Amino acid sequence: MFRTFSIIILGSVFVGIGINLFFVPHHFLDGGMIGIGLIAHYWFGFKPGLTIILLSVPLYMLAFFVDRKLFYNSIHGLWLSSLMIDFFYQWKNILTLSPLMSAFLGGTFVGIGIGLMLKGNSATGGSDLLAQLIGKSFQMNVGKLIFAFDSIVLMVGWPIIGTESFLYSLFAVSTVGFFTTILTHHNHDNGFSFR
Repeated sequence: MFRTFSIIILGSVFVGIGINLFFVPHHFLDGGMIGIGLIAHYWFGFKPGLTIILLSVPLYMLAFFVDRKLFYNSIHGLWLSSLMIDFFYQWKNILTLSPLMSAFLGGTFVGIGIGLMLKGNSATGGSDLLAQLIGKSFQMNVGKLIFAFDSIVLMVGWPIIGTESFLYSLFAVSTVGFFTTILTHHNHDNGFSFR
């Protein structure tokens, strides 16, 4: 229990750092609920973490009825990651890196953070939770599902952030997907599988 909670906290810190130190300064997007939270922040000035919590409520209600253990583990992840996203916002201008480096490092931090949280059977928001529910039901890789959801959010956010930030966001989300997939792979017969 302590180990799982520690993993969720560490993953949340990685996500908060990745979003605020690398994505926000360049108006990059992530996908899923984090991306929707960032769209709400860039367009309306809303706090992304709070937006993530509010938009995730319906999916958490579904998880409560479908998979109680996942619900209880994930609710911690939702609150902690949203708190860390809003907490680390104050340091958004602490680093000055090129857009390419920010996209790579931000994607790495967020991907590792989400991967750690998924390893702890938790999630950062509704889309991660939905990916976990679908992945468990249909034996699909959660990282690949999250990557698909992320792509949809990016397409929606493209007109808001512009083409240049969109292209860097594609690279960032690819990096997120890569690290999330690596951390959530299945090991079959001592082999490596992205199933």
